[in-house]
Amino acid sequence: MYTYTVTAERGSGDVWVLECAELGAVSQTKRLAHAADEMREAMAYQAGCRPEELDIVVEVILPSHIAELKARAEQQREEAARLTAVAQQSTRALAVAMRGEGMTVRDMGEVLGVSYQRAQKLAAS
Repeated sequence: MYTYTVTAERGSGDVWVLECAELGAVSQTKRLAHAADEMREAMAYQAGCRPEELDIVVEVILPSHIAELKARAEQQREEAARLTAVAQQSTRALAVAMRGEGMTVRDMGEVLGVSYQRAQKLAAS
């Protein structure tokens, strides 16, 4: 298996310009999802191997302002996932405490804003 990197950068119009600098292969595609397939045959020819022997890594090059927005969005998704995990732990602790106080799962569900079945699962955690 041979691994090569293909860069994909937005060209003029609605195409992605694809390049494998290591092999000197260049192409273009309208859909980023098709980048590896678009390059595979030319790269295999240049590398002297069969197309199925190639592992192609597509590296997307974004304009700096788009890359900054993407980085910010990824950071915020990670923070949201962390906060979701914290909230789930707190909800489980609350359910266990309510169960310890002898509340019914139906009442627990009302307090938690979930179904009684979900409240029962949370209290069992």
